[in-house]
Amino acid sequence: MALVSINAYDQIMMSLAHYFITKENYQPINVQGVQNEIWLENLEGPYRVIRINAKSIYNDEQYISDIFKIRFIIKQIKKKTLSFKVNTLNICLNVNNKVKLEPRFNINTIKLDSVSDIKTNNALVGAFPNIQNNLIEGANNLDLIINVTNDINEKTQKSNKLFEKVFSPKKIIVTKVLIIINVIVFLLMYLLGRGSTDTITLLTFGANYKPLVLEGQVWRLLTCAFLHIGIVHLFVNMYSLSIIGSQLETYVGKWKYLAIYLLSAISGSLFSLITGNSISAGASGAIFGLLGSLLYFGYHYRLYLNSVLKNQIIPIIVVNLIIGFLIPGIDILAHIGGLIGGYLATMALGLEGKSHKKDMLNGWIVFILYMAFLASVVFFVK
Repeated sequence: MALVSINAYDQIMMSLAHYFITKENYQPINVQGVQNEIWLENLEGPYRVIRINAKSIYNDEQYISDIFKIRFIIKQIKKKTLSFKVNTLNICLNVNNKVKLEPRFNINTIKLDSVSDIKTNNALVGAFPNIQNNLIEGANNLDLIINVTNDINEKTQKSNKLFEKVFSPKKIIVTKVLIIINVIVFLLMYLLGRGSTDTITLLTFGANYKPLVLEGQVWRLLTCAFLHIGIVHLFVNMYSLSIIGSQLETYVGKWKYLAIYLLSAISGSLFSLITGNSISAGASGAIFGLLGSLLYFGYHYRLYLNSVLKNQIIPIIVVNLIIGFLIPGIDILAHIGGLIGGYLATMALGLEGKSHKKDMLNGWIVFILYMAFLASVVFFVK
């Protein structure tokens, strides 16, 4: 059998890449035009980007030039992930000892000469204390290659399974049921009342109206989300629900999606009552809650969604909010309240593969405080 040989730099790169990918949930970044470099990304890590470089750097001028190259790539990552600050760890393996490796532009550069240096480097161990006990070291070069390859492949398979579970097409049920309920209620307003634009009929079916809510009819905070004033109002909201709801139901699952919808509806209704005393109805507060949920989801899955967050989700939210401010008769407060409620409800309920128990607990605390604040303003502030 032919001997397998790798140099010291390759051994360090493989050991580091193995640790960061399998233990710290970093993902490789495809950076075009680079050689002898590994780029890794974890937007929740102590360093959001890690670059491992085996190229030779002989003098300060080369180092400064290399830093500017890193900054250019980081700018592209910022645009992609909508980030204002990206702390970067620049690990150099082949640097002249006379080069001054000073931190520049949120880029912290360290030098490693061997695998043993990894366990003793203060900056590295300080940021990743588990690296000392989880660094793979093969008995020979072939062992190292096999172990690193197998472990990274296993980690990649788990990531692929998560991606398939979250993004694979699913049967849409809840969204269709919600649309059917809204349509049935709309028809009943004509069959049992005097139509969807009649004030008495709207109040009878549960429209949101502050004086009645203050009297104890709090159920109106939810029932109003299933009423619509006119066929155009119904059509626009149901069309929006079919598009936005189907997508979110696929991403977060049926029960979480339903909970987000209902909580967003209540949040929008409460927000609407802060300054308004008019009769209000419609699913738009809940639909804006779905947009808020998509915003939260898109932010945490932006590495998978590429530019969808920046080019689709955020523009849709901004345009619809602007329309709400410009066109009279639209309950813009319900839209804002639903948007915030949907975002916070998603934080509390969590996302598959992204949310930890601590994050969800914090989400519930923030959501409950937010709803309590709205309720206190509506019910106790004159």
